[in-house]
Amino acid sequence: MFKNIRYIFLVFLITACKQGQQGPDVSKIRTAPLETALSSDLPKIRKVMDHPDQHGVQVVFSRVNYNESGEPVLEDFYYHANDSVYFYPASTVKFPVAILAMERLKEKKWMDRNTRFYFEEDTVVTTVGEEVKKIFAVSDNVAFNRLFEFLGTDYINNKMEEKELVPFRLSHRLSTTDAANITTRPIVAYKNDSTLVQLFSSYNKEPQPLQIKQVLKGKGYMKDSVLVEGPMDFSLKNYYPVKTQHNTMKRLIFPELYPKKQQFNLRDEDRKFLLYAMKATPAEAGYDQEEYPDSFDRFFMYGDTTTTIPKHIEIYNKVGYAYGTLTDCAYIKDKENKVEFILTATVLVNENAIFNDGNYDYKETGHPFLAELGRQVYQNELALKK
Repeated sequence: MFKNIRYIFLVFLITACKQGQQGPDVSKIRTAPLETALSSDLPKIRKVMDHPDQHGVQVVFSRVNYNESGEPVLEDFYYHANDSVYFYPASTVKFPVAILAMERLKEKKWMDRNTRFYFEEDTVVTTVGEEVKKIFAVSDNVAFNRLFEFLGTDYINNKMEEKELVPFRLSHRLSTTDAANITTRPIVAYKNDSTLVQLFSSYNKEPQPLQIKQVLKGKGYMKDSVLVEGPMDFSLKNYYPVKTQHNTMKRLIFPELYPKKQQFNLRDEDRKFLLYAMKATPAEAGYDQEEYPDSFDRFFMYGDTTTTIPKHIEIYNKVGYAYGTLTDCAYIKDKENKVEFILTATVLVNENAIFNDGNYDYKETGHPFLAELGRQVYQNELALKK
């Protein structure tokens, strides 16, 4: 009898060991990749996902494969992605504005990304190309505001609607006193060394309050260093849901999947420039690596580190963070292992529910969550390939 018990115990032990050595459930990864990643028991995931509604988690994921003809095939998955539930998009709105600035250059024909221009009553001479580089390298607000003046909200909003990249609404500049001014500033551009052309200011439509959920946020907010009790009203702010962000990335990375009218109308060299600007590290763009490490504004996979990103991992992305909301929209490609995917996610980490006080849980909660989410998705896709 003792021998039988020992035999049963050994069989149980061997079986348990084999189960412990098994990799992730490939069938579940294939059919439910977001649920698999978000159900991880790692503390960086659990700290947010134990209360997903409190943290406003929304995620979109596209698995990228190729058919026998070498054409990309995208498979989409969603977690709580809801256009009617508002979150503040912050600097993610710079992404479509950078692309549309390049599109407008092609429309004007005589301009290109190296055409110099300046604003009237301003001493800074710049180019669209320079401002786009700043936007992707260090998320420069002044660079964004210059392109905002170059385009105007009516042009931007109409173009996004034409391409069926909706819902979307750009209504204001970022981090400036005249953020909501609907009139843009006149621009003077150098047609050549001796000829100047004035681009007149535009008068744009007044934004209307958004009629969606959760535009009133928190239990209080700071205004002029004074705490105002009651929720902060975001109804006149910029609006860029995760699905629209995700589709913007799709249009840029895989334009061949869409009819012409939905594609960005870019010169080939300008599209290549945009992709390089998105992928380049701050150091490659000319910034100090000590101040701006490789992981700067790379929330997925590397956002909680200062490590050097391996050369075979390419990340094309645009992040945003403000008022306690962190968002990243990224196309990630592992050239060695042939893993490709597009991932967009947003998370709110404002534990005290006071907005505009600068007291947010980015480092403690937000960055670790998005970094681990990116790692989980990447590792799971890697397991599928293997």
